[in-house]
Amino acid sequence: MISANSMTFSDLNLTKPLLKALEELELVHPTTIQQKAFSPIMAGSDVLGIAQTGTGKTYAYLLPLIRQWQYTGKRYPEMLVIVPTRELVAQVVSEVEKLISYMNFKVTGAYGGANIKSQMAAINEGVDLVVATPGRLNDLILNGTIKSSAIKKIVIDEVDEMLNLGFRTQLQNIIDLLPVKRQSLMFTATLVDEVEAFIFRNFRSPLKIEAAPTGTPLSNITQIGYKVPNFNTKMNFLQHLLTTDEKMSKVLVFASGKAIADEIFERLEPLFPDNLSIIHGNKNQNTRFRTVEDFSSGKCRILIATDIMARGMDVAEVSHVINIDVPRC
Repeated sequence: MISANSMTFSDLNLTKPLLKALEELELVHPTTIQQKAFSPIMAGSDVLGIAQTGTGKTYAYLLPLIRQWQYTGKRYPEMLVIVPTRELVAQVVSEVEKLISYMNFKVTGAYGGANIKSQMAAINEGVDLVVATPGRLNDLILNGTIKSSAIKKIVIDEVDEMLNLGFRTQLQNIIDLLPVKRQSLMFTATLVDEVEAFIFRNFRSPLKIEAAPTGTPLSNITQIGYKVPNFNTKMNFLQHLLTTDEKMSKVLVFASGKAIADEIFERLEPLFPDNLSIIHGNKNQNTRFRTVEDFSSGKCRILIATDIMARGMDVAEVSHVINIDVPRC
């Protein structure tokens, strides 16, 4: 994470259990978005956070939400976090579990492609926070497992990707069922017109908090662009880089869609049969989780992924990220 300044987490109004968990995670300084968002969220304000992946935005909303939590023993969860992919559900649940290691706080995740009955059972046992994808959350509200009127705090993370992936109707259905009196937190990497219009239509003038101007690269990243005329030339150049540059020890290759990702995999597999993996929406849940784990642990050197899969990954020590196409603005 990137330090905002000399402020430490001890300077925030955090409980001892949270501070102890952060200490064990060796986290000392809040990032810019964490520092800016903490007090407004604690004060109950609706917030729109604009922050790129890698700026610590997940803890920017988790820390104040968990800090505000008080045990009530109520049957239905009062806090929701909505994210676009099952990988992000797993990631956010994992981060919550790290923070609540010294608390009696309960969290569970819910997403499509998995047994809904087991997810219902977990929620019915009593949880404080549910992290879910829009479609599965709709199902759980409609079957009564989650009572929408009980929700007091909702986080919609990756709003831009939600809309890009066509979740507008499902999100709108969820929002329409929520009580008017609630705290709403939205986080997005980009604030395009579509996102602004959606937020203006559904939320009450949230406080806008920006970690850095949209599109600002992280300070520890060097960006290089190559003008390459066509796909075949791109593949030849990619093969050259991967075979000649020894610094490319842990490489993420992003493609704009599933078909392109599969094509890249087919081109590279003969050269890197034991060091190459691929992940996209057509892969089943267990395969996707296992592939990311193999890449994280170093068993796999090169991982090909579609752009949306980037939002569900938290992988340390990646040496290079290669975009086959110019990312969408």
